[in-house]
Amino acid sequence: MRAVLIALAGSLAGLAVLACGATGGGGPAAAATAARPVTVWAVGDADDDADSRRLAALVRRQRPDRFLYLGDVYATGTAAEFRSHYDPLYGPLARRTVPTPGNHEWPNRDTGYRPYWAAKTGRAVPDWRRVSLGAGWEVLSLNSQAPHGPGSEQLRWLATATRRPGTCRIAIWHRPRFSTGWHGDQTDMDPVWAALRGHARVVLSGHDHDLQRFVDRDGLRQVVSGAGGRVNIPLPRDSRLRTAYVNRLTAGGARLRLTRGRATIELVSASGRVLDRSSVTCRPS
Repeated sequence: MRAVLIALAGSLAGLAVLACGATGGGGPAAAATAARPVTVWAVGDADDDADSRRLAALVRRQRPDRFLYLGDVYATGTAAEFRSHYDPLYGPLARRTVPTPGNHEWPNRDTGYRPYWAAKTGRAVPDWRRVSLGAGWEVLSLNSQAPHGPGSEQLRWLATATRRPGTCRIAIWHRPRFSTGWHGDQTDMDPVWAALRGHARVVLSGHDHDLQRFVDRDGLRQVVSGAGGRVNIPLPRDSRLRTAYVNRLTAGGARLRLTRGRATIELVSASGRVLDRSSVTCRPS
């Protein structure tokens, strides 16, 4: 009888360890996943033109672990435009894509954006969500088109999503808080920016059709990667005191290599040339 009880206790202890591993992300397999480098591409504002096709072909060939689409399917994000303009470019990456809606497709979200992503992934895609990227990093896909001011549902969700300590988070949304491009700073994103202080490290956006990297502010690095192919309007604002890099002429995107506690960020042209490289460190949770 004593032997049976000892064996039973051992089995229950083993189950408890398994349960802890499942909920807490522990164990050798989780450690190996966290240690493996992860490659992520982020592109916004693609169009149905040669530059867009060349960039998309480059991204597809590199088979990133994750693809972040930073918004805008032209001209108004209808179901037909998702099929004809977006799907040939990045549709093959749909199951590894984390999208955020742009101002062009958001008005038609119930007939374009939402049904497209539901059909491609097999489930409804929330308007904002948190997704693990691996290597101890996660992405917060936020929504610059939905209410995001004080007291909004989105901001309450963000407070919960960043409750766990650590800064190894990448936030994405379409309209950048800081930009020296045609559209300029989007000051209405202040509440979201403030909520990310001390909880994230990188912010990726599109909207302006260029590539920009800003000096760090409030512990956050703003990167604009809206050079997915849509024609740019080359009317730059004064950027001498704020941007560390800006390119308004070249189609391209952001490629990130993530390791535990560190991210290397490259702005890459559609031809594959690295235009700018920087890195950040973060505090793992």
